[in-house]
Amino acid sequence: MFFASDNAGPAHPSIMDALTTANQGYAMGYGADPLMDEVRTQIRDLFAAPEAAVYLIINGTAANSVLLGTMSQPWQTIFCSDVAHIHEDECNAPEFYTGAKLTLVPSADGKMDPADLRTKILAEENRGVHGPQRGPLSLTQVTEKGTLYTLDEMKALTDVAQAFGMQTHLDGARFANALVALDCSPAELTWKAGIDAVSFGGTKNGALGVEACVIFDPALAWEFELRRKRGGHLLSKHRYLSAQMQAYLADGLWLTLARSANDRCAQLARGLRGHNAVEILFPPQANIIFFQMARREHKRMLDGGAVYYVMNGDPATGDPDAPLIGRLVTDWSMTAEGVSQFLDLLHGSPG
Repeated sequence: MFFASDNAGPAHPSIMDALTTANQGYAMGYGADPLMDEVRTQIRDLFAAPEAAVYLIINGTAANSVLLGTMSQPWQTIFCSDVAHIHEDECNAPEFYTGAKLTLVPSADGKMDPADLRTKILAEENRGVHGPQRGPLSLTQVTEKGTLYTLDEMKALTDVAQAFGMQTHLDGARFANALVALDCSPAELTWKAGIDAVSFGGTKNGALGVEACVIFDPALAWEFELRRKRGGHLLSKHRYLSAQMQAYLADGLWLTLARSANDRCAQLARGLRGHNAVEILFPPQANIIFFQMARREHKRMLDGGAVYYVMNGDPATGDPDAPLIGRLVTDWSMTAEGVSQFLDLLHGSPG
């Protein structure tokens, strides 16, 4: 019962099989492999964006950072949530690749409010040469708190950005989970909602390691290519990225995997709500749950079975009644039986 992260789950067998198939003979490197031509067409069709520029990168930090570098200048500031992954979990890689700074916008349940975003934007580009200029907005969907922006909420934020002549980047590491939860199309979740470029994640949803950078303004394509190469993220044996993405998209596998992960999260949420010692902190709308319970309960869970998840303290040391926050993340490989085992262990408490 491993709920630490969807990064920790296995790659789907279909993707591993595709890698074995791609490992036959010779193929041109650096994205000139025939598979990449097919992937580019697949993604353009998927997003209903025939002119989109499509590139593959091996991980999400690089995808976010190279895209933001393409969309900003070193003298600008990038606006993002105060709990955004690009702020909290990428070791300043966005700043390194862009040369820009991040301006943090307050969030509630992981989401920015348009009024707060406008206030932060108005506070910049008003000091002439002495202050940072306004750069792009970056949104995260699914948010780092496991919540979702509705399409209307996204559009309200991108409308604010567009009013100031700013572009918007979408960190879609869990794009598939958001898409199935919102029951919308990739186009509705991106360019129709005002998104200019998206990091379309595969790694957290059953791939071995691949993300697609989808840029809806083809004028940015060449700069992205240069930045990807200069940043050390143009893979020479690129066919292994192409093979993963092709298998990920084939027959809607990416949606099937995300739907399974979301279903297991919903099952977890129902069970957690039935325990009076547990408080769910944010609406669990995709495949992540943050919950709070006493340290002694966390310790009992970890001592009582083969279960692992992330928490914000040491369950073995400190006041046993002090509340600790835990995070549960489900991936495509988590089974209904595994969730039931977790919940049986939880409800074994006198509660």
